[in-house]
Amino acid sequence: MSRLLPVPLRFAPWFEQPEPDEADTARRIAAALAGHAEGDAPLRRLHARTHGLLRGELQVLENLAEPLAQGLFAEPATYETVVRLSSHAAEGDDGATAPRGMAVKVLGVSGERLPGSENDLTQDFVLVNAPAASAGGEHPLPAGLDAADGGRTTAASTWGLAAMMRAGGAVMGAVGGGVLASALGTAGAGHVLGETFYSQAPLLYGPYIAKIAIAPVSPELIALTGTRLSVAGRPDALREEVVAFFREQGGEWDVLVQLCTDLATMPIEDASVRWPEEASPYLRVARLRIPAQEAWSPQRAETVDAGLSFSPWHGLAAHRPLGRVMRLRRETYAAVAAARARRIGRALAEPRSFDDLPGFAHVAPVSQWVGAPAP
Repeated sequence: MSRLLPVPLRFAPWFEQPEPDEADTARRIAAALAGHAEGDAPLRRLHARTHGLLRGELQVLENLAEPLAQGLFAEPATYETVVRLSSHAAEGDDGATAPRGMAVKVLGVSGERLPGSENDLTQDFVLVNAPAASAGGEHPLPAGLDAADGGRTTAASTWGLAAMMRAGGAVMGAVGGGVLASALGTAGAGHVLGETFYSQAPLLYGPYIAKIAIAPVSPELIALTGTRLSVAGRPDALREEVVAFFREQGGEWDVLVQLCTDLATMPIEDASVRWPEEASPYLRVARLRIPAQEAWSPQRAETVDAGLSFSPWHGLAAHRPLGRVMRLRRETYAAVAAARARRIGRALAEPRSFDDLPGFAHVAPVSQWVGAPAP
């Protein structure tokens, strides 16, 4: 990934082109997903399998060029983070051959907020292991639609959602599992810790427009890229691998930004288009560090999978999500989170520090372990 700095476009409101029926589409999707979230279906589908629940820190790099020094990344700083690793899987081998997701919640973030998160101090990034969504039509299924929300969506709602959208005149993509999965990430039997994760859809980056990616950088993680796992007879294969890794060592990832330089080749409204890296490469803006720890426990699962919601709409106004996929996510994610809160009988609240997160309070500081060289 090159360090050459492209000349980014400045965002203008007319860059976004909402569909006339978009608000109605969002309401129908939200109602369908919320209904299933409140049901009693025991089988989860979209990124329902949790493989790691991790405490880490995000270090914003020093001396970033002006186009890169925006929003969360405007000043050198270190933030606490919660990271959820997941798979789009309903049954069988724990998602070892299914698309993967990474949701990152950055704590202690101050600044002008997005509507609905005015009293919060978090910035969420919701990512999957594919750089672009399925090219299924004008309304690609929101990538990792439920990866970010603790895995609350059932198989029935997945297929029902696609059918509903077609009936409403908006194409959500073929209902076949392969096409659906391509909107959620890339299937494979590789190790989840060796994957690179992408936002797929863009967001504001201060006055500019960008996509976000998180890529492994420490040697121990890079060594896992493309590594195939033996999953036979291991219903929790990926979780076992993640837990075993972090019991022995930590890992580091680069946080990367791809700036939009040309709306013709880098559209905002179509998340199925992969922005050309030869025109605008991904550039480093931060380092995500996760120290050795117990990567999963029933207490952490209760804290995060039940009690937290991840959404790209939790965050700073400087990183407002852009495009139809992101706009659909706003109402649907909120509806699913509200339905889950009703189901578990308590409100979902954004944490202000790890003191608000049972099971995450005690992890050795990053200074006590050796990871990749300093950025």
